[in-house]
Amino acid sequence: MFPPMMSCLKPSFLSLKLRSSSLFSVHGYLRHRPVKIHSFIRSMASHVVGYPRIGPKRELKFALESFWDGRSSAEDLQKVAKELRHSMWKQMSDVGIKYIPCNTFSYYDHVLDTTAMLGAVPPRYGWMGGEIGFDVYFSMARGNATLPAMEMTKWFDTNYHYLVPELGPDIKFSYSSHKAVSEYKEAKELGFETVPVLVGPVSYLLLSKPTKSVDRPFSLLSLLGKIIPIYKEVLAELKAAGAKWVQFDEPTLVLDLDSHQRKAFTEAYTELEESFSGLRVVVETYFADVPAEAYKTIIALKGISGIGFDLVRGEKTLDLIQNVGFPSGKFLIAGVVDGRNIWASDLGASMSILKALEGIVGKEKLVVSTSCSLLHTAVDLVNETKLDSEIKSWLAFAAQKILEVSTLAKALAGKKDEAFFMANAAAISSRKSSSRVNNEAVKISALALKGSDHHRATPVSTRLDVQQKELNLPILPTTTIGSFPQTMDLRRVRREYKANNITEEEYMRAIKEEICKVVKLQEDLGIDVLVHGEPERNDMVEYFGEQLHGFAFTVNGWVQSYGSRCVKPPIIYGDVSRPRPMTIFWSKAAQSMTSRPMKGMLTGPVTILNWSFVRNDQPRSETCYQIALAIKNEVEDLEDAGIQVIQIDEAALREGLPLRKSEQPFYLDWAVHAFRITNYGVKDTTQIHTHMCYSNFNDIILSIMDMDADVITIENSRSNEKLLSVFREGIKYGAGIGPGVYDIHSPRIPTTEEIEERVRKMLGVLEPSMVWVNPDCGLKTRKYSEVIPSLSNMVAATKLLRIELADTNRCFELGA
Repeated sequence: MFPPMMSCLKPSFLSLKLRSSSLFSVHGYLRHRPVKIHSFIRSMASHVVGYPRIGPKRELKFALESFWDGRSSAEDLQKVAKELRHSMWKQMSDVGIKYIPCNTFSYYDHVLDTTAMLGAVPPRYGWMGGEIGFDVYFSMARGNATLPAMEMTKWFDTNYHYLVPELGPDIKFSYSSHKAVSEYKEAKELGFETVPVLVGPVSYLLLSKPTKSVDRPFSLLSLLGKIIPIYKEVLAELKAAGAKWVQFDEPTLVLDLDSHQRKAFTEAYTELEESFSGLRVVVETYFADVPAEAYKTIIALKGISGIGFDLVRGEKTLDLIQNVGFPSGKFLIAGVVDGRNIWASDLGASMSILKALEGIVGKEKLVVSTSCSLLHTAVDLVNETKLDSEIKSWLAFAAQKILEVSTLAKALAGKKDEAFFMANAAAISSRKSSSRVNNEAVKISALALKGSDHHRATPVSTRLDVQQKELNLPILPTTTIGSFPQTMDLRRVRREYKANNITEEEYMRAIKEEICKVVKLQEDLGIDVLVHGEPERNDMVEYFGEQLHGFAFTVNGWVQSYGSRCVKPPIIYGDVSRPRPMTIFWSKAAQSMTSRPMKGMLTGPVTILNWSFVRNDQPRSETCYQIALAIKNEVEDLEDAGIQVIQIDEAALREGLPLRKSEQPFYLDWAVHAFRITNYGVKDTTQIHTHMCYSNFNDIILSIMDMDADVITIENSRSNEKLLSVFREGIKYGAGIGPGVYDIHSPRIPTTEEIEERVRKMLGVLEPSMVWVNPDCGLKTRKYSEVIPSLSNMVAATKLLRIELADTNRCFELGA
C-alpha cells in the first residue's frame, strides 16, 4: 500500500525525541533510566492488543496535515510513520512484551486499511486496480474537490471513528494493499518479532453497509466467500515472510448476534483453517462481555491457537470461562489491563483474576494482555511534567500500561517486582482516601435529583409557539453548530496567553475582535441564529472541565478521534461542581454585537462524561448527575443574562450506549434524565437546542425525543440521509430539527443545488415549520476559504426553498 517504504533512514531529531519519551511511571515514582529486560522476562507470556499510532506529541497529526497542505512530500510522511512504528515496537520490546502487535499503525483508520487490502474501493473514486496509493486512500477518507468522503461513524462505544465500508452484491475484491506484510517485514528487519493484526473477515462485513445502489434485499455476510480468498493470500505472504503468530480482531463477537451471524464465524474460520497451518492464530474480542452463545461459537472455532477476552469490561466472561470451560491446548489472552481508561491497574486485583485463570488453563497457556487496543488511551505519562504529583501517581497511560502487563506476566511466572507492587498499592490506597476526591455536599445534591424526572412543565409544541413570537424567525431558519475555524493566529493568541507572553487585556481584545469578525460574517451571509464561534475555547469538553472542580488536565494526553483529529480528554478524578459562571461574559459580549439571536453554547453532561477519562470508583450515572447540576447553573445564568437560545450539545449521547441491548435502557434512562436536569427550569420563551453527530441515532430516536429539547441539529449528510429513514417509517418528531446539509469533515465545498436537494428530502418527511438548515457539525477544523462559500451556498439554497414554499402556500390559500 502506498509508494515503497524507505528502507534505510538515518536517525532524525524526531526519532530521538520519540525514544527519549520512553521512561515509565511506576505509580508513585519514575524510573529515569532505560528499563533493563532480562531474557527470562521476555519469555513470559505478555501481549498487547494494539498501541496508539499518533505519537507521544501528535507527530502523525502534524505530518499528515503538512502532507495534505502540500508542505511536505509522501516520502516525508512515510519517514515519520516509520519512526513512529519503530518507536512503538521498541517501547514494547524494552519492557519485555513477548507478543508485540504490528499493522496496528494506520495513516487514517484501520478499517479503511482493510478496505484497501480487499480492494473494496467505491466506484466513485475512479480506482482502476493495482496497489492503492495515498491519492485514492485519502480521497476515501477525506473526500476531494468533487467527491464526498466515505461515511464515518463511531467505533463501537468509543470516541474513535472508522470509515464505513460500502459493499454491494456485485463487488469484485482483489488483494490491493500489502501493508500488513510490509510492516511485518519492516519490524523484522529492525529486529522485532511481531504479531500482524488483521480486522477479522466477519467483523469487517458486519461493520460495513450496503451501497446506495443496492435496490434488493442483500446480506453483507453473503460476501464472506469473496473476501476469504484475499485473507488466504495475506496469510500465505505473512507465512512466507516468517510470521509465527497472526491476530484476527473480531470485536463484533461481543454484540447481540443472531444464529446466522454466529454461524458466519464458524464458516469463515473453517474455511481459513487450512491457511492457518504453520501459524498460531489468535481471535481477539474486546469492549464487553462475550454473550454465552457467542462464547460457545468462539471456543469451537477450528484452527485457532488462542482467544483474547476483555476482562475489564467483560467481567461476566470470567464466569463463562469457569462454568462453560475453556478448550484445552489453546492460549487464553487475558485482558486485565484497561485499554480504555488512564487509571493505574490495581495489580493485586489483577493478579487474583490471573491466578484463578491459571487454575483453569495452566500457566503455560495463560497470556497477560490489555483489555483492548491502547489506541483509546493517552500515549505516555512521562510527558506530563505539569500534572499534580498526587493525581499523576494514580494514572497509567499506554507506555505505563505495557509495563503493567509485563510486570503482571513476570509476577505470574514467580518473578514478582515487590517494589513495583508496593508503589502500586500505595497509589491505589492514596486515591481511595484522598480528600480531593470526595465532596459530600455535591453527593447529597446529586442524590436528591433522583426524586423527579425533570420534564419541562409545558409541551414542546406550546413552547415553540411562544418562542416564535419572541424570535420571529423565517421558515427554514439557518444556523451553524457552534465553532468557527480555529486559525493559526487564534491558536497563537491562546498559546501566548497561557504562557504569559501577552497580557489579559491583549488576550481579551484579540478574542473580542475574533468574535466580532465571526458575528459580522454570519450577518453578511444571512444566517438567522448566530453563534460567537468559540474562539476562546481549545476544546468543547476541556474548556468546561478547566472551570469545574473535580477535573485534571494533561498537556500531551492526546487520543486519536479520526485521521489527524486528536482530542485531549480531561480526567474526572473527583466530585464535580461549578465554582463560578463559565460562558456568560463571552455570550453577553457576542449578543451585544448583533440584534439577531445569539446562541449560548454549552457542552452537555453526557458528552462531557463520555469524552473524558472518567473516575472508575463510582457509577458513571452519579458523575453525570453531578455534571448536569453544574451545567444547570450555567443555563440559568445565561437565561438571566438575556440569552434566548441556548444550545446544550450532546454529541456523544449514543457513544456511551452499552453494546448489549439488555443494558441499554438503563443507560438511556439516566443519560436522557441528566440532559433534562440541565434545562427543566427555564422559561418557555428560552429555546433549548441540542446537537448530535456521527453515530447511528435511528435506533434511539424515542430517547432523543424524550430529551425534550426544543430544537435538535443532527449529522445527516455524511451518512447519506440515513437519519431521514426513521421519519419515513412513521416516527412523528414534534420539535424543531436540523438534519445537517453538508459534511464538515471534508474540505469539499457543497453546491447550492446539492444542499437544496438535501433540504427537499427533509421536507418530504418533516413539516416545513419544524425544519432548520445547518451543517452536520461545528466548523472548527475547516478553513475560512471552505466555510464562507459553503455557508453562502447553504443560505442561497434556503432562500430558494423559502420562495417556493411561500408560492405553494399562496396557491393553497387561493384554492381554499
